[in-house]
Amino acid sequence: MKKYSLETKLEAVHVYLNGAESLRTVAKRFNISKSMLCRWAAKYQEHGISAFQERCTKYSIEFKMDVINYIHNTGASTEEATAKFNVSTSSVVRRWLELYDTRGIDALKRNKKERPPMKKKTKKHKPEKKVEKDLVAENERLRMENAYLKKLHALIQEKEQSQTKTKRK
Repeated sequence: MKKYSLETKLEAVHVYLNGAESLRTVAKRFNISKSMLCRWAAKYQEHGISAFQERCTKYSIEFKMDVINYIHNTGASTEEATAKFNVSTSSVVRRWLELYDTRGIDALKRNKKERPPMKKKTKKHKPEKKVEKDLVAENERLRMENAYLKKLHALIQEKEQSQTKTKRK
């Protein structure tokens, strides 16, 4: 869920960049932090309105390396690189840097999801009348068979007990 609409972001950036109001007053007016307003303004100056458009957040390894090389070669901060390359947040860039510095370029490759996506639930259809009748009939037949086997088992045990009693006398 997004907290700020595109219109709100654009209006706040325009008011701030026009210079009519200070950073603090614009931030208070739109109920945002000063740092967020600065990030929005930097992205807007670099990319225009496209900085606020929806985009894919799956970055290729080449793109990640471009960002990392830019930071290493120019000494730019993660905030500057985020604005320059229009990455969603600076924490993403910091994570890329940390992965690259600790484990190398292989750590920047996208990992496959460990858990498969959830399957869509299919609606269960009620069994047809004929199938339902067949199942009820089979169920009744199995109950009768079960009762018969119990009685047979009881008769066999009774017969064995009567034979052991007669032998002892």
